Amino acid sequence: MDADKRAISVVVKPNAPKTRLISIDDHGVHHIAIAAAPDKGKANTELIKFLTKELGKPVKIISGSTSKKKLIKIL
Repeated sequence: MDADKRAISVVVKPNAPKTRLISIDDHGVHHIAIAAAPDKGKANTELIKFLTKELGKPVKIISGSTSKKKLIKIL
């Protein structure tokens, strides 16, 4: 698959002490602790910032913006 069209599935756990990757399960779902509350987009902003830094590429939430389960497109 072309890197510009890649997407990853993410499950976020907000209100964590530190933003970090917890695990990647057998289905390739990334479980990520987020050091922000799920309030007014704060957790989503923190998730995008974290993934952009870790992947070295910008990312965008393409589904699940109000859910713990999200689909993230790597731009």
